Amino acid sequence: MMNSPLETLAELCLAQNTKVATAESCTGGMVSAAITDLAGSSQWFDAGFVTYSNEAKTAMLGVQVATLIEHGAVSEAVVKEMALGAVKNSQAQFAVSISGIAGPGGGTPGKPVGTVCFAVSDALNSQAETCVFEGDRASVRQAACERALTLLLNFIRDALKQHQ
Repeated sequence: MMNSPLETLAELCLAQNTKVATAESCTGGMVSAAITDLAGSSQWFDAGFVTYSNEAKTAMLGVQVATLIEHGAVSEAVVKEMALGAVKNSQAQFAVSISGIAGPGGGTPGKPVGTVCFAVSDALNSQAETCVFEGDRASVRQAACERALTLLLNFIRDALKQHQ
């Protein structure tokens, strides 16, 4: 039976003596909860930031007010700053961040309900993507959690390959 992305992430982080952090908005700590559901996660999970408000994003993660004003909280620019801030404000070498519109309200024509932005980062580099998930609030949040773990796993794998 194949390991889940979370189990594979745990094995990789343990093998490489690497720690991760999360910076979550619309998922409200679901990624951190999924990680800490695994026994032994304290060896590779350092910190989880739940920054639901824009003020928390700036105070806890160093997201620039100008970035929030120009792009909005649900944007690749903001999640990149969130992920970088999570690395800078923790003992983690890697972080994943999430900001989105889980619904049922809050959507706009340009950013419909289900729009979720993700970023993964180390101390120097970050990459972002945007997904639009279907379904109700719970299913959007669950899909975002699963995607975040997969993105983090792939980013760490790629970063470690480049350092070999």
